[in-house]
Amino acid sequence: MSLFLISALLHAYVGWRVVPDLPAGPGTPVFVTLLVASATLMPMALLARRVRQPWSDRLAWAGALAMGLFSSLFVLTLARDVLLLVAALVGLAAPAAFDPSALALCSAVAVPLLGLAASAWGFVNARRTAAVVSVDVPIAGLPAALHGFTIAQISDIHVGPTIKRAYLGRIVAAVNAIGADMVAVTGDLVDGSVRELAGHVAPLASLTSTHGTFFVTGNHEYYSGAPAWVAELRRLGLRVLMNEHVVLQHAGAALVVAGVTDFGAHHFDEAERSDPQAALAGAPVGAGARLLLAHQPRSAEAAERAGFQLQLSGHTHGGQFLPWNLFVRFQQPFTAGLHRWRRLWVYTSRGTGYWGPPKRFGAPSEITRLRLVPAPG
Repeated sequence: MSLFLISALLHAYVGWRVVPDLPAGPGTPVFVTLLVASATLMPMALLARRVRQPWSDRLAWAGALAMGLFSSLFVLTLARDVLLLVAALVGLAAPAAFDPSALALCSAVAVPLLGLAASAWGFVNARRTAAVVSVDVPIAGLPAALHGFTIAQISDIHVGPTIKRAYLGRIVAAVNAIGADMVAVTGDLVDGSVRELAGHVAPLASLTSTHGTFFVTGNHEYYSGAPAWVAELRRLGLRVLMNEHVVLQHAGAALVVAGVTDFGAHHFDEAERSDPQAALAGAPVGAGARLLLAHQPRSAEAAERAGFQLQLSGHTHGGQFLPWNLFVRFQQPFTAGLHRWRRLWVYTSRGTGYWGPPKRFGAPSEITRLRLVPAPG
């Protein structure tokens, strides 16, 4: 009941601030009806699992769509209130500068129109197959045999109520078309149990590359039963790295590929505390490159101390849609893309799927093609 109450109050704020300034006509009652429906449906994005299938997924879809639309309506309403406040202050100094009633009318009309447009465009972006983004990573002292070594990274797919087998299958086909030397899956693959989703995750068994597919847990694996998912992914043929490493021999050169459990794994199981130092223990000192898979970018400090040269992460979704990408930096050191942390390169994927609302606006999903190249000089 508290979720429904909070949803109702938030929607009431939008209605209170916008509806009185809308013009008379059929559009206004339609917008009011939309707000009432959204206020009712939005909590279902979180509560749908309590309902049996197929209604569970249907309610989750409706709730997620409502959540995505309301997010834009709420932000636009806040922005409108700021605009009207500034206009009122300007009006005190220059009463004839503009017509405040015209501004109130135009801005009120803009809120639902822009909210719907952003949600529609975000839906298209979220549901399309992620585009391939190519990135070259310069590694100091990289052996000639590893020049051009290619990693296909996918992350944060969130197979669950609105992302199913067909969506993942398209991702797998796009990854296989890259012809990578290895595939890295950097966590948050699922939102649900093995019993619910094993069939929808099965396409991962079809991933192909020279050296195979490597996986590390994200926080959502721990919400969804990490031990069972680790066992299932190993059954599918993925190499799950939990504070450990493997050594790949590629054209006569050694490449260390390590992986850590999620940064917050110790909150679920102290024995699985994320530990980059342990992940590298016993690795050959003369390896041509040392790569760490870590779901959260904030593993970077410990990874750099351990001696890694490149860390691949996800978690942030690049913010997924405006304006939330502006706030990621308060929780993670990097939002998206390739960055330097002292002696360590960190690549943060914007994610290959989405979480919650099927909406990506200003932060497109990606399948990343990373290529190791020698550092200049």
